[in-house]
Amino acid sequence: MHELTISENIGIPLQEIELSAIRAQGAGGQHVNKAATGIHLRFDITASSLPDDLKLRLLQLSDQRLTKDGVIIIKSQQSRSQEQNRLTALQLLTELIQAALVEQKPRKKTRPTRSSREKRLAEKSRHSQRKSLRQKVPKD
Repeated sequence: MHELTISENIGIPLQEIELSAIRAQGAGGQHVNKAATGIHLRFDITASSLPDDLKLRLLQLSDQRLTKDGVIIIKSQQSRSQEQNRLTALQLLTELIQAALVEQKPRKKTRPTRSSREKRLAEKSRHSQRKSLRQKVPKD
């Protein structure tokens, strides 16, 4: 596997993805303290071979895994196996890029119908009347 396949015509060479092993956090006993099973994935969007329009959409994402410098950082430490964590990190990167491939349709501005406006105003009147009936009765 020399390339991470995103779609049928888009792939990322594995040389562009930086993977490093880290010690996983959390409970796990002695195994966690000895073995570097977690994976830290770094992918620089601007230096990648992705198409320019896809790079733009990726850089505009409001994802916490994306840094200001345009680097995607994914940390995978769910499994006890380093290989499984590596596959999980690559899968997360693939899903993130595939989500950016889908172009959002521009929103069409719509106006509420006359009947929906009338229903809303009628409900407001009923609610107001219900509230006014809860007031204390003035003493004569």
